[in-house]
Amino acid sequence: MADFQQHESIATLHRLSDRPVESFEADLFERSRRSPIALIIPALYSEIGGPALGHIVDEIAKITYLDEIIIGIDRANPAEFAEAKQFFSRLPQRTRLLWNDGPRLRGIDEQLADRVLAPSEQGKGRNVWYCLGYFLASGRCENVALHDADILTYDRGMLARLLYPLLNPTFGYSFSKGYYFRASGDVSADGLGVNGRMNGRVVRLLVTPLLRALRATIGEHDYLRYLDGFRYPLAGEFAMKLDMTRSIRIPSDWGLEIGVLSEVYRIYQGRRICQVDIADRYDHKHQELSVADANAGLHKMSRDIAKAIYRKLAIDGTVLGTETFRTVKAVYYRNALDLVSHYRNDAAFNGFDFDLHAEETAVELFAAAIMEAGDEFLNDPMETPFIPNWSRVQSAVDGVLEQLYDAVEADNA
Repeated sequence: MADFQQHESIATLHRLSDRPVESFEADLFERSRRSPIALIIPALYSEIGGPALGHIVDEIAKITYLDEIIIGIDRANPAEFAEAKQFFSRLPQRTRLLWNDGPRLRGIDEQLADRVLAPSEQGKGRNVWYCLGYFLASGRCENVALHDADILTYDRGMLARLLYPLLNPTFGYSFSKGYYFRASGDVSADGLGVNGRMNGRVVRLLVTPLLRALRATIGEHDYLRYLDGFRYPLAGEFAMKLDMTRSIRIPSDWGLEIGVLSEVYRIYQGRRICQVDIADRYDHKHQELSVADANAGLHKMSRDIAKAIYRKLAIDGTVLGTETFRTVKAVYYRNALDLVSHYRNDAAFNGFDFDLHAEETAVELFAAAIMEAGDEFLNDPMETPFIPNWSRVQSAVDGVLEQLYDAVEADNA
């Protein structure tokens, strides 16, 4: 059962009842006729054959309030892109695929790179950025939602609950963030608890204790309090109004979700932002911890996330140095180990499996990543972590959105 606790910095919309998804969808359908809605799904070609995406497409096919679906396809050759078009062809909504590795979009990317405007890294951030560009170029919709392509527990109610706060005219929100708990295991009639396992390691064991360590080290800070108000800050599900898509800057690395929240904070300072309970539980494709490879898996993700937080603090005038990061690491490590003890008890209470060694190994890796991220932050003060927003790109390259629109239409013809 949910509680009704409200955090001081952002509004929380709880699941206090089993309101039918059809009720949400009926309201969204009526309001979408005046304020159309698009959905963005960044995907890898390999996810087409995965265990999640087929069911996601089946669920989305039942939705009547979506005007447009934009799917970014990464790592696909010509034959694979043709297969992707066939795979998504059963969607009844207007659907467009971005072939990010195709010659047309690569040509646009090279043109932007010549002016130092293109994304610097491959990955989800780049994919989302080009999808947002096409959303603007299409000009069909006034609201856009985004979710991943690997959600094993997906149902269409997740999207309806995510979008509802934006479309209800009495709420006044411009940005909606999903939250849930992440767990895997068999589902029984009583819920999750048969061979269940608590997931969400990066939120539980890195982000939460890191935010608390930073608040203890540098003092109270509005931005840290804002981030700490999100129940699952790394959720990949969010929705926003058209005006924000023009000015938001997208990080190109694993700091995407934290970077987006930082941009929303810059634009709205906590106003017009909400988080929504969108699922009973959430399971997806899991990243490896990658202890031995600092440029892969959760090892790289943890560094990128820490750097994203450090950058925002520095932008707000906080002075960070080597001694600061050493202190933060020490405070973090103690906080994180205390949390492991809490999670172990919580897991036992719910009948979940719990691997104490794996949890503490993750804490040790994240503690090292906090220092590594600090060193990288101090050693590269000229780093530009964000891809420029589309307003700047339009100003620098006349007709770029029209080029993007024509390229996507040609690829989908």
